[in-house]
Amino acid sequence: MRRLSAWSDPERVRRVPAGLRQDATPTSELGGPDVMEMSRLETTVTGRAPSAMSVLRGWPARRWIGASVGAVSTVLVVGLPTVLIPNSVFARAVPVTWWAWPVLVITAVLAGLLGATYIRDTGAPAAKASTRAGLVGGFLSYLAVGCPVCNKIALLALGYTGALRWFAPAQPWLAAAGVGLLAYAFYRRLRGEIACAVPSPTAR
Repeated sequence: MRRLSAWSDPERVRRVPAGLRQDATPTSELGGPDVMEMSRLETTVTGRAPSAMSVLRGWPARRWIGASVGAVSTVLVVGLPTVLIPNSVFARAVPVTWWAWPVLVITAVLAGLLGATYIRDTGAPAAKASTRAGLVGGFLSYLAVGCPVCNKIALLALGYTGALRWFAPAQPWLAAAGVGLLAYAFYRRLRGEIACAVPSPTAR
């Protein structure tokens, strides 16, 4: 509410485009604040682009529901075949490492948030696609938390002993790369929404 107090300052109101002066509290079709218009208002009044946190706070409920469903689905899709979640269908020859679950949780959260950015928000334009980076990041995280000798590609290429000696030590690095790619993909999607929310200099 502090940012909207700028409407009480005549000097600052003059610098706000007429289209935004008509209503200090723009609303969306659903009756809540219009994220796109509020982002433009914040940029105009404060002179700064909206932050990533302000964009996330403006997400509609359907995006947060999508993020939650995506995160839970990622845990199941990755956790069951890698036997991080014990089950009677899959088996694991090497015990689960101590860092596998933290990596899976971070991967699931990022994958859920990234997937939610593809849920169309009526108040914001489409952001830049980062599908390839997200898919590669998820796949690397899957390889990182999996059993090194249960991976058929590693087993065929390196053999049982080679998989333990060479592939297993590389798994933490695969985890870091996978999480990094997912974070990068999510960052690009958010930056795309922020960039679309900021008016160009010629439009001001």
